[in-house]
Amino acid sequence: METKLVRDCSATIIPEGTAITLEKDTPVYITQTLGGNVTVRVGGRLYRISNLDVDALEDVDLGESQAPAPVVSDGKFSEDSVWTALRQCFDPEIPVNIVDLGLIYDMRIEELDSGKKDVAIKMTLTAQGCGMGPTIAQDAKNRVEQLDEVENADVQIVWDPVWSPQMISDTGRKALGLE
Repeated sequence: METKLVRDCSATIIPEGTAITLEKDTPVYITQTLGGNVTVRVGGRLYRISNLDVDALEDVDLGESQAPAPVVSDGKFSEDSVWTALRQCFDPEIPVNIVDLGLIYDMRIEELDSGKKDVAIKMTLTAQGCGMGPTIAQDAKNRVEQLDEVENADVQIVWDPVWSPQMISDTGRKALGLE
């Protein structure tokens, strides 16, 4: 979908991860709208516009299906609630969440004296040196910390083992048309 920016907005260059400002009236082509964030193409480059700036896109209504779903918990914390939160995080170039891409290697949950939880996550990226790593890791941290029962989430990027396409889940393979 082609549109333009109605105001200056922050963006991140994909895959370098460099923050920039896209200027008002810049024509953009939307390539992906998942997890509330938008990936756009300007010329030959891709940029990620965070959910905080999607209102800068002219006449684009992402609708509730594309907005970031609130992370809801019913007061009954479980490991599944963390997995659900992580499934709302997407690589800006690949239309599959980070769980189904096989990027989450380890999750540990520790009960704190306060009754809240401390969540430690080890994840990788599809390619070493991807500048979007800190952005994706921050998205994961933010999503997990939206759970009422979580006091802190620590998301570390690791490279061992090296990610491969075989790590993509059956759900992810279907979404990518690999099955």
